[in-house]
Amino acid sequence: MAGKQEVSTVRRAKHSGLLTALFTVISLIWIAPLFLVLMNSFKKKAFIFRNPFSISANPLSDGWDAFVEGVERAFHGVTNYVNAIEMTDFFEAFGTSLFITVASVIVIIVCTSMCAWYITRVHNKVTKGIYMLCLFSMIVPFQMVMFTLSKFANMLKLSNPVGIVIVYLGFGAGLAVFMFTGFVKGIAVEIEEAAMIDGCNPLQTFFWVVFPILKPTTVTVAILQAMWIWNDYLLPSLVLNINKYKTLPIAIQFLKQSHGQLDWGAMMAVLVLAIIPIVAFYMVCQKYIIEGVLAGAVKG
Repeated sequence: MAGKQEVSTVRRAKHSGLLTALFTVISLIWIAPLFLVLMNSFKKKAFIFRNPFSISANPLSDGWDAFVEGVERAFHGVTNYVNAIEMTDFFEAFGTSLFITVASVIVIIVCTSMCAWYITRVHNKVTKGIYMLCLFSMIVPFQMVMFTLSKFANMLKLSNPVGIVIVYLGFGAGLAVFMFTGFVKGIAVEIEEAAMIDGCNPLQTFFWVVFPILKPTTVTVAILQAMWIWNDYLLPSLVLNINKYKTLPIAIQFLKQSHGQLDWGAMMAVLVLAIIPIVAFYMVCQKYIIEGVLAGAVKG
């Protein structure tokens, strides 16, 4: 019996080692493009075109001294970053993107969590219809509505950073309501009844009792929506007046000059600057993603 257990332990260790090696290779494949963008953001334009996958203008086979001299020739410090900030009005675009992302995420979380709570606790044809509309909105391709959306946004004066928040609420509501509804079903009704007996009205019950319990799903929704809105190019380009308001993706696109000319060094630099905030946000909150998704999927 002990021998069988030892054999089973050895097999598990081998399988674990193989899986570790496999996922390490997959991780490196995923990280490689990010490393290339970061590396090329410090290189001169000519060397980005000549050899984008090398850190030196000279191969290592030419000798170490030649290799080091090639590194010095290929790289020129933070010049690309300075050029990128100046060419894109980076801080203005960053502020616009930050406002739209933060405001949209807050509005989506507050409105959809309340909607999900109402749908779960009130059972009638209206709530069922609302829930089905939210689910339907998840499967409708954006291309079907983008021209109509652009026209209505113009008519309703939504072509500004505040107006586009309402548009993002409409597009982000489906997934958020679905996730919140799954989680709310697992919350005992007795908790809410006890709060109401203590004198809480429905709004107080939601914000003081229910909403704190929704934290795992709230963080998950916030991460998913923030990553989408921060990186979104198509919707702002259709809705916003881009002559007055530019998000970071639109500002990056404006680096492309006439006749297709493009400063690739500045492009790589501004991509790095645009990636850093959302990656940092994701790294801080990532532990809640799986917890929130599983909680919303299995409860109730």
